[in-house]
Order: sequence, then structure tokens, then C-alpha cells
Amino acid sequence: MAKIRVGRVGEQIKKELSQIIQTELKDPRIGFITVTGVDVTNDMSQARVYLSVLGNEDQKEETLKALARGTGFIRSELGKRIRFRHTPEILFKFDGSIEYGSKIESILTKINRENSGE
Repeated sequence: MAKIRVGRVGEQIKKELSQIIQTELKDPRIGFITVTGVDVTNDMSQARVYLSVLGNEDQKEETLKALARGTGFIRSELGKRIRFRHTPEILFKFDGSIEYGSKIESILTKINRENSGE
């Protein structure tokens, strides 16, 4: 039962954070971000937020810095939107799975081209 609740809370946090980041944050360093997932600890004290950010490494770093600076605001907004006894601490992490998937896809395409040329 607790796992189901933690999962639902994670999904709700993901939805609300996406909205907050896209509509409330006015920092120009924040580029195009997609919240790809949220892992909430069982005691709901922490939420690891996985992000996919479009851009080069410098742009990604700037985005992460801007999010780190706005974490207090983001957390208070989240607390207003979702009624928590204690709003979880938010930790932002990059989700490399989309980039990894693109890299694998390009490798497979290259292999297919080489094989069809034989």
C-alpha cells in the first residue's frame, strides 16, 4: 500500500514540477526542460527529480545552477499545490536515458547502412 502511495505522490510531483518550471520560473538560464521522472523515498523526505535538458553541456550546467538557485521557490510552490505535512527535499539530476537512446539509435542506423552496403 505504501509503495502505491509513494508512486502516486511521485507522479503528482512530476506533473506539478513540470508546470512550475515551465510557467513560474523566470530565469533566462533555464532552457527547454522535460521532467522525465521522480523517485520519492519511502518516508517522503526526498524527491529525486530526473530532467532531460536540450542543449550542450554548458547550457545543461547553467540550467542545473538556475534550478538549484530556485529550489526554495520551487519547493514552496510545490507545497502550496500538493498538501504535504513536510514538503520533500528536491534533488535535481540529469536523465541520460534519452541521450543514451539517441546514441544507440544512431549506432544501429550506422550498422544497418554498413550492412546494406555489402
